[in-house]
Amino acid sequence: MDPNEACSMENGVIDGKSNGPKLVKTPHNLSCSSLRKKSDPALLAHTGCSLFRQLLMNLQVVLLGTKVSLLFLAIPPAIMAQYFGIGRAWVFALSSVGLAPLAERLSFLTEQIAYYTGPTVGGLINATCGNATELVIAILALYQGKISILKYSLLGSILSNILFVLGSSLFFGGMANLSKEQKFDKNEADVNVLLLSLGVLCHALPLFFQHSTDAELSAASAKSILLLSRVSSIVLLVAYILYLLFQLKTLQQLFVAEQNVSGSEEKEVVIGFWSAFAWLAGMTAVIALLSDYVVSTIEAASTSWGVSVGFITVILLPIVGNAVEHVGAIIFAYKNKLDISLGVALGSATQISICVVPLSVIIGWIMHIEMDLCLSVLETGSFTASVIIVAFALQDGSSHYMKGAVLLFAYAVISACYFILDPSPRVDSSLGSSAA
Repeated sequence: MDPNEACSMENGVIDGKSNGPKLVKTPHNLSCSSLRKKSDPALLAHTGCSLFRQLLMNLQVVLLGTKVSLLFLAIPPAIMAQYFGIGRAWVFALSSVGLAPLAERLSFLTEQIAYYTGPTVGGLINATCGNATELVIAILALYQGKISILKYSLLGSILSNILFVLGSSLFFGGMANLSKEQKFDKNEADVNVLLLSLGVLCHALPLFFQHSTDAELSAASAKSILLLSRVSSIVLLVAYILYLLFQLKTLQQLFVAEQNVSGSEEKEVVIGFWSAFAWLAGMTAVIALLSDYVVSTIEAASTSWGVSVGFITVILLPIVGNAVEHVGAIIFAYKNKLDISLGVALGSATQISICVVPLSVIIGWIMHIEMDLCLSVLETGSFTASVIIVAFALQDGSSHYMKGAVLLFAYAVISACYFILDPSPRVDSSLGSSAA
């Protein structure tokens, strides 16, 4: 897009045509776009002041451009409840609901910025910002020293994507297409399952080492596990860089045809670069604020509701926080577009496993906090069994509703397990500790 077009949009003239190379969207972008609404610039065309018209257009596009814009109404009560100290459990619930539309709008804004940066840089932006909310929560949990909650949250996001989202997509997609067998690209699914298996290995090895030593709680054992976790995190980040390169090359083949079908009727660029950047900064700040509320009030919610921290963090929080993206994946599966649904579910889980998790370890290292990859036996077992079940379900490149039902049953069993856990939160032994 040339500077004149960008300047005209900043002045309120919205034109979705671009002469530059077409940006290839990720499955995450395509999923979120299914819940967006088209804005009508003609409604504000007669506004006198151009600056005021631009502001109103931005509000219309950003805040009202999604079908879940009503969820924004949960944000002011969450801030007021926190400020006046009215029910910390309510602060947690309202903040969790408020994060759902913000995550979708963050995807929209990064997509808009990516149109100005070209297909390569734009593809990198879209691929890396898909799980920005989880990364913000991870950083805040590290800052507050709540290591166990951080591990619960990241594990819950992975399990929610590969069991609940993928299972719902396969189940409802199969039920809606009973007369025909649903097919998907097996190569993309294989890559994601392999990377998830690498994540399982990096989590399992510290646990094996911990139980293979005589003095499991000795300082030397803890230092060795921490060092192993940091080395494994570096390896995972290298794998993630290769995965990004793989996405940039193969997504153009896997999803460009789908974009031409699903995105041919909607405009691409609907907001100026600097407007999108300003909105992105503002919404990131609100996400950080609400994430801070979530992390600081989760134990209070656990005590108030009589439910374990594990159940809230592993099961409830990922479902509510990523509800918009989850619904989009199910909609595409219902339309027999499983490649996008699998790209959303497996792609998001893979990014968390090989990007957000190791980044949390590295950031903790920088902050002198002993964040490692060692999970409990229950957590590691849940992660390992889930990846194995998903690998068997996707091994033949076809799907039906029974495969989705099995994934949902597995998620129900894991949910029941965490629901039965002791509702008292675990104490983080690493709180305020320094790295070796």
